[in-house]
Order: sequence, then C-alpha cells, then structure tokens
Amino acid sequence: MTNPLLADDALPRFSSIRPEHVEPAVDTVLADNRAAIRQLLDAGGPWGWDNLVAPLERLEDRLERVWSPVSHLNAVRNSEGLRAAYNACLPKLSAYQTEVGQNTELFEAMQALRESGAFAELDQAQRQTVDNALRDFRLAGVALPETEKRRYAEIASRLSELSSRFQENLLDATNAWQLDVTNEARLAGVPESALGVMRQAAEQAGVEGWRVTLDVPVVQAILGHARDRELRREVYEAFTTRASDTGPHGGRWDNLPLMREILALRREQAALLGFASYAELSLQPKMAESPAQVIGFLEDLAQRAKPVAEQEFAELAAFAREQDGLETLEAWDVGYYSERLREARFELSPEDLRPYLQADRVMDGLFQVVERLFGVRIQAREGVDVWHEDVRFYEIRDPDGTLRGQFYTDLYARPQKRGGAWMATLRGRLRDGERLQTPVAFLTCNFTPPVGGRPALITHDEVETLFHEFGHGLHHMLTRVDAASVAGINGVAWDAVELPSQFLENWTWEREALDLFAAHHETGEPIPEALFQRLRAARNFQAAMQMVRQLEFSLFDLRLHTEPDAEARIYELLEAVREQVAVVRPPAFNRFPNSFAHIFAGGYAAGYYSYKWAEVLSADAYSRFEEEGIFNAETGRAFLENILEKGGSEDAMSLFVAFRGREPSIEPLLRASGLAA
Repeated sequence: MTNPLLADDALPRFSSIRPEHVEPAVDTVLADNRAAIRQLLDAGGPWGWDNLVAPLERLEDRLERVWSPVSHLNAVRNSEGLRAAYNACLPKLSAYQTEVGQNTELFEAMQALRESGAFAELDQAQRQTVDNALRDFRLAGVALPETEKRRYAEIASRLSELSSRFQENLLDATNAWQLDVTNEARLAGVPESALGVMRQAAEQAGVEGWRVTLDVPVVQAILGHARDRELRREVYEAFTTRASDTGPHGGRWDNLPLMREILALRREQAALLGFASYAELSLQPKMAESPAQVIGFLEDLAQRAKPVAEQEFAELAAFAREQDGLETLEAWDVGYYSERLREARFELSPEDLRPYLQADRVMDGLFQVVERLFGVRIQAREGVDVWHEDVRFYEIRDPDGTLRGQFYTDLYARPQKRGGAWMATLRGRLRDGERLQTPVAFLTCNFTPPVGGRPALITHDEVETLFHEFGHGLHHMLTRVDAASVAGINGVAWDAVELPSQFLENWTWEREALDLFAAHHETGEPIPEALFQRLRAARNFQAAMQMVRQLEFSLFDLRLHTEPDAEARIYELLEAVREQVAVVRPPAFNRFPNSFAHIFAGGYAAGYYSYKWAEVLSADAYSRFEEEGIFNAETGRAFLENILEKGGSEDAMSLFVAFRGREPSIEPLLRASGLAA
C-alpha cells in the first residue's frame, strides 16, 4: 500500500489518509532522520550552515510534513481509530525530540560553528537560528548527567501523553452532553440563528424539537439570551463542569488527576534544568525577563481595571434588580443581563449585526483589507483535496503573481471537532538550494453553520475572531525568511506572537473596512450609520470586566507554575486569584481549570499573560495607523517589512522599535480599553 503521508505531494491528500497510515509513516521518518543525523555527524566538520544546520532543518521539515496533517485531522475530524494512532505516536515523537535535543555531538557541532569564523559569514536569520538552537539544546537537558537526561526524556514523553488525554477528555465531555427541548417556550429569547442550529441538530439525531449542545455558539446563545433562568443555569453547569468531578457527567472524564501530574512534572523538569519554577523555564525564549516582572505587569493592569470593573458589575446587578427583581446576580445571569443592559444602553444586540455579516462576504472583505494594507492578492483555488465539504483553499500572491502562501479555512462547528479557533501550520517556508517551499496554514473556527438553505451569518465577535486568526496566518505566510526555524511564527517570542493577530482585529471596528464586507444578506444594504455608531459606542461596554477576567486567567496560570505545591491547591489558588482581581465570583461547582486547554494542552503554560503583553504591542502598533491613516500603504508596508516578513529572525523588541520608532507604550491599550483616565 502506498502511504499518502509519505508521498512527496505539494499538498496532502487528506481524503486518502487513514488511521492505519499514521504509525508506519511516523516510524519511517523517525528511522530515516536518525540515520541521516548519524551520517551527518560521521562526515565531520568543519561545520557550516550547509553541512550542519540546513540538513537538520530539512529533517525537521520532513517530520512536520508527516505529522502536521495527522495532528490537524485529530483536531478537526477526531475518530477512535485516528485518536489511537495519534496517541501511539506521541511517545515516539517525544523520545525523538528529546534524543535530538540531548545529542551531545550535535550540540558540540553547533557550538563549534558558533565559535568559528563561519558564523560571522551567516546572515541575520541564520545566526539567530544557531543561537536559538544552542539555547534549545540547553533547555532540552543536553548538559545533564545520563540518569537525569533519562528522567527528562521520561517527563517529556509523559507530558505529551497527558496533554493529549486532557484534550480528549474535554472533547468527549463536550460531545456527551445534550438537552432535547420540545417545549419552545423554554427557548424564549434565543435568537432564530441559534434555534435553527438546534433544530438541525435535533433533526440529524432523529429527535423532536431542539437539541441544545455544548458547542460554543449554542452555549453563548443560551447564556446571553434565554429568558428561562433554570435553562441558563443547567447549560452553564454542564459547560463549566466539563471533564471534572462534578456536574452531569461528574467523574467520567475528570481532568484533575492529569492536571496535578502535569504541574508536578513541569516543576520537576524545570528543577532538573536548574530553574526555581516552571515559569522561569517557560520565560527563557520569551520577551518578559522574569515571573516577577510579569506579575508586576498584570497587577498594575488589575489595579487600573478592577475599580472600573466593580463599578460595571454594580451597574449590572442594579439593572437586573430593577428589571426582574433579581436579588443575587449569579454567574449564569451575567451574560443574559449584560446583553439586556447593552440593548437598553446602546440599543444594540449582537443579533442586530448578524444579518450584515455573512461568513463568505466577511472572508472576502478580510482579504480586501489585507490586500489594501500589504499589497498582496488572495484568491480561492478549486480542486484541492480537503477533509470536509465546508473546507476552502486559498492562495496569497504578490502583485507580480509570485506565490507567497496558501491556506485552508474550516469555519463551522460540528461534532468530532475541537472547540475554539486557531491557526496552525502545515508547511513552513524553507529554502533548499534552488527550491523554495511555500508556507501553508490552517485557519480553523467554530462558527454557527449555514442552516436550512440560509447562508452562515456570524456575530461581530466572530468577525474579530476571524481577523485575529488570519493575523497569525499572515505572520506565518508572508515571511521572507528562508531559514525555517525562524521563518513565519517559528522562533517568535511567545509573548509577542499575538501581536499581528490582535493588531488585525482593529479593522473590524472601522467604517471604511466594514463597508468592504458588511452588507445585509437579503438587501445588500450596508450597515446603517446609526447602527454603526451604536456598535462603536458599545465597543468598551464592560471592557474592565473583560480585562479582569483575562488577568484572572493569566495570574492563575503564573501562580500554578511558580508556587511549589500548586498541584495540591489548584482550585484554592484560583480562589485566591479571584479574591485579588475578579468581580464575578462563580459558584462552588464551577471547574474552569478542568477545561483550561490553553495551559494544560496548548502552548500557553506560564504564558497566558502573552495575550495582554502582546495587546500593549498591538494597540501601540495600531496607533500609528490611527495617526497616519488606517489604509496608509506606506504604514502597511512598514508593518509588513518590519514585523510580518521578519518572523523570528530578530529580537521582538528590536522589530517593534524598527516599526514604531520607539519602545512600546501602555497608553494606547489603556485608551482602547477605556481605562486611560
């Protein structure tokens, strides 16, 4: 049988990939890579780019070409067979990565290159690659004694398994719960767009009425709009107790034992490498210098935001009392009364904008915004093999037709698909002699799908999400760097990686940009000026409450990864952080940490603060466009050349200063969040 994962196709043949292809493909590439590394070292120095770093980059790329499609399918088309194959490979991949990271001969070869005259002849991106590699060797334990190296390898392998199980438990718990409603009165207040999705889910399951699930668009619709308070409470409890010891499936997919083990192992790993905490280890490749600096940054924001957030919450509680005589505002009431207060204060509901935000048109408008800013052209390409009928494929080209990047979009929620929104990489830019590999990205969201012959209509929040993820995609695809390890998002300090994504969100609030895509799906009319003004006026509605919520997550994450016995006190630490910054206090049954995939199954451990850190950069970067014109071609080119094209080839602060002409200021973020005064 020919294995599609080993084919040298320009793009994967997703429809041909089966679970039984996965392990043989991974085994083949790992064996080939090990043999190639041995051969490379046996050939000996003197070491340079062409006989050391470039061959290693090619090997890493070959592994990514096999594993990226598998990892992606596991997230968007999860099945028992694929899950088993994916999990069978995790220990093998972990063992290989640790083996390479701890290879003393490779480390000494890289060190010899760093200290030789050949290093001075390398370009900036190549020098950065060598320096990053030496740092990563140290962080992989290359200098440890043999017994400690073995322990490090065991920990790395176990952590990859635990992260995967965390994500699986969360997906299974999300898919396991549903509530079938036959009495329409229970769903009073819920927007028609969400009712259509629930009706469709019920039809597909062969049941009467409406099926309420834990897909995020459905949960948001219930919590934001259902008048039935008991229904809100039921959905809130099911959603916030997923993968925990409590709630409707309490104990069935409980992530707590995994979380405890993950935290203990991370701390042990950090200690092996000589760090006082996992947070210290995590910050090594980031912009921030120490956990204390990050905590200071977060607490400073909290001091500014919390008094305003308390005021916002008091207004909300007073409004709920006045409207419905509600004496206690519970967590499952906050979304509902927030929407009613927004409607009362600004005559605005997210549903008011939905008819103007047809997903396909929004996509076209996003492309037009990017084309105007960065001078590229984006076009759909038909006939590409995909994993689901909703998936589309596009190409980004320079004005002269040169191909810059390619990407897949998969926009709608469905079962067996991980929740949330993300950009992931399929291929990175890599120059191999004359051949230049085009970067390819995945853009994944979980929007409300089209229902009953009507087009998919999304909320303004979802438009922001789409722009955000595409900002990551542009960072990956528009790179001009030929050294794969620092091309695109590779090698970018994690606390700067959100800069392009948060930056691009700003255009979703500008009339000039909205007019490129916001048009009524039936009449074609643009958003009426009065509605646009209400949208703008409501931009900072409860901004301080939203900020303290993000600060709560960030401080909780940092404390989990700095305090010596955190795994024994997970919920207790969260309570302590809430005491410090939160204004909404959830009920005792809430198990938010059990679904905090960013830090337990994603790349944000001791790094969740990156969203706020990068927001300082993005708000300040955008302020230059506010000064010079939001579609100023020269400013767009400066952002393209200094940030997007450079990837991780230079220090993030240097790149920011090159674009902005100075170090970042926090003022634009405070202004944008309505906290400047």
